Amino acid sequence: MTSSVKFGIDRLLADPALLKELEGRRVGLVAHPASVTQDLTHTLDALIVAGVNVASAFGPQHGLKGDKQDNMVETSDEVDPHYGIPIFSLYGEVRRPTGQMMSSADVFLFDLQDLGCRIYTFVTTLLYLLEEAEKVGKEVWVLDRPNPAGRPVEGTMLIPGHESFVGAAPMPMRHGLTLGEMGHWFVDHFDLDVTYKVVAMEGWRPGAGTDAVGSGYGWPADRIWINPSPNAASVNMARCYAGTVMIEGATVSEGRGTTRPLEVLFGAPDIDAKAVMAEMMAFAPEWCSGVRVRDCWFEPTFHKHAGKLCNALMLHAEGPSYDHANFQPWRLQALAFKAIRRLYPDYELWRGKDFKYEYTNDVLAIDVINGGPSLREWVDDAGAGPDALDALASHDELAWAQAVREHVIY
Repeated sequence: MTSSVKFGIDRLLADPALLKELEGRRVGLVAHPASVTQDLTHTLDALIVAGVNVASAFGPQHGLKGDKQDNMVETSDEVDPHYGIPIFSLYGEVRRPTGQMMSSADVFLFDLQDLGCRIYTFVTTLLYLLEEAEKVGKEVWVLDRPNPAGRPVEGTMLIPGHESFVGAAPMPMRHGLTLGEMGHWFVDHFDLDVTYKVVAMEGWRPGAGTDAVGSGYGWPADRIWINPSPNAASVNMARCYAGTVMIEGATVSEGRGTTRPLEVLFGAPDIDAKAVMAEMMAFAPEWCSGVRVRDCWFEPTFHKHAGKLCNALMLHAEGPSYDHANFQPWRLQALAFKAIRRLYPDYELWRGKDFKYEYTNDVLAIDVINGGPSLREWVDDAGAGPDALDALASHDELAWAQAVREHVIY
């Protein structure tokens, strides 16, 4: 069956004029396991079969093969055993491509499946590539792919001075853009003098429901989901991630070491999940809408609470109970933290400064993740109600929507 949506790589391969632009030029490809065509051929193989001179390839966090399970597990450079080209790691000794790496190609094709969340590091890798391409006069093309979380925007803006590899620029947690659109904003926001092209998708309708052509509220229902990183195992995870990723800054489990990581609001051996859900509904019931929340149990095989039976709340942002417009994963996760704090005031909820999240020093991981301390301070302030956090976030969400309006392609 032919998909109703053509991704950037499929458009490139089907357009002789676009392929002609690459003739006689050395091409560098930034890719991972989800960089595939409609028929699931990896982009590297498809480009070479099409006659494109791929001279080098680059792997982001988790590697070109996507084999690195956890955060902060680095990948080494290597040589592709089949094609004999260098594969450079952008999550090893360096995060930014070096001058030597940039000299390996004339034009760089960026074909990464994103999750639509600021902390998912592929967006930062794009910025770094654009900045380094500007320095050496190289060209960057984004072969665009869907934002599986769709257009909704949510979260507070990253505060200047809190930039990191999980915080490229002042944007909210859930940014609502494709990487092609984000590249346009980067070029504008940072005033980059770089040749930048987006090979746009055809037929992508991020606001359409599952019964419409170009459907799926962001991810087309007729396209197969492939993990862009080991723990991004489903569209449900992608929809929840802008909230559940914050658990990486907490002591409770995000479900790593199970088959459904980052699809839970928390898991812990010493927290009553049903009691937390009742507290959430009493404190801010409107933030619980649009998604089905189910209490469950799991025992992680590794990571936090390994080998211990954990009570948890699992999210189902799918099926007939899913309401795309009303689901607010960032607020929902904040609410889960707040409910835990209200029920267990002395609970050691936040990971300490000794845990160096993405190689930062002397900053709490939860603050690195959120690009500032406001969410943590709201959770820990016994007198702060839902309106206080909502006011902060709503202001930033509106400002972001206005800032990126002219860069929206679809």
